[in-house]
Amino acid sequence: MTLSTAHQNPGHVASWYAATANDKTVRPALESAVEADVCIIGAGFTGVSAALELTEKGFSVVILEGERIGFGASGRNGGQIVNGYSRDFETIEGRFGPEIARKLASMSREGGEIIRARVAKHDIECDLREGGFFAAFTPKQMREFEAVKKSCESYRIGGMEMVSKADVGRYVSSERYIGGMIDIRGGHIHPLNLVLGEARAAESFGARIYENSRAVSVDISGKRAVVKTAKGRVESRYLLVCGNAYLGNLLPKITERMMPVSSQVMVTEKLDAALLDRLLPADYCVEDANYVLDYYRRTNDNRLLYGGGIGYGGQDPANLTGIIRPNMIKTFPELANTRIDYAWSGNFALTLTRIPHVGKLSDTVYFSHGDSGHGVTTTHLLGKILGEAVAGHAERFDVWASLPSLPFPGGRAFRVPLTALGAWWYGLRDRLGV
Repeated sequence: MTLSTAHQNPGHVASWYAATANDKTVRPALESAVEADVCIIGAGFTGVSAALELTEKGFSVVILEGERIGFGASGRNGGQIVNGYSRDFETIEGRFGPEIARKLASMSREGGEIIRARVAKHDIECDLREGGFFAAFTPKQMREFEAVKKSCESYRIGGMEMVSKADVGRYVSSERYIGGMIDIRGGHIHPLNLVLGEARAAESFGARIYENSRAVSVDISGKRAVVKTAKGRVESRYLLVCGNAYLGNLLPKITERMMPVSSQVMVTEKLDAALLDRLLPADYCVEDANYVLDYYRRTNDNRLLYGGGIGYGGQDPANLTGIIRPNMIKTFPELANTRIDYAWSGNFALTLTRIPHVGKLSDTVYFSHGDSGHGVTTTHLLGKILGEAVAGHAERFDVWASLPSLPFPGGRAFRVPLTALGAWWYGLRDRLGV
């Protein structure tokens, strides 16, 4: 196995996404004092989505990015448009009540629609493809899919169809699955090209984006927020904190409520198009129903992108393909001798409730993080909602901000082993089919 280690796009991990980015322009670092209506920390999906919402409304916006646009999860994820949240509506209703569940359900597909609208409006080339398939290994998982479909329909959310074992081959040619469910409003994209295209759109409305400009201090004690970088400073009326799993220890009140979790992705060598037509006939993205799940899809240059695995605390495994390559071969035995050209890891932010944590640190300082594995769509929704709140329309923001957030049991010292123990238990249940 030979992996690409060449940094064809300096500042990014050596991923297939970075190698095939449409825009490899390096923005300058901030080296002066500037002012803006809004300062945003983080140029991932949440921050850029908020910036685009605000600049279109006429606000002056500065984004500070510690590395490169899309450096974190936004530019490293599986590229799947998965609607909804990391917890189903029955769980959400049980925790927060029927009114909150109804309001969250009404927004649950908006993230995907925001993506589609922006791709069309701003002519963003990000290989958008429609359709997603959720694969089941066991009868129990099929029953869970049926319950999800029924629950969604009770909230007037359609577009899902059950798939029998006889019809699995319409979406994926593998003997591992006994059935599944499709979401016709799912899909897949090149996520780094999406966030880069959205950043360009925000810049066209006047946004200023500074890369390699990590926020090193934040002062929110005065009427205006002051954010300092190594060589510059931003003073603004509003501050949006959108660093997610890569925020570090900048604002402990936020980071104590989330935990970075790593996932691994690999991309094969270029394959024969006819082979991929057979393996993934509908060109849908696929994810399975296990607690520690695998996800995969076809790329526009005829490779298979395959992801999975999990690392609590955000540590990279010693062998990036050690778990997911054997799983790929179980799924597609015909790929046993296929070369892997790219492999990388990236972190997403997990909350204890598995529901995004949204709120305020003051009247003018907003934050959103912890999309818990559903970030491609939810970040677009919540970025837009942050922009709405700054513009004086906080009704939807207030719904999210009202949801309780909890620290991880055991604090920072024990959150990783306790969470890993829980994941081991659910993983064992997957293996036993119970």
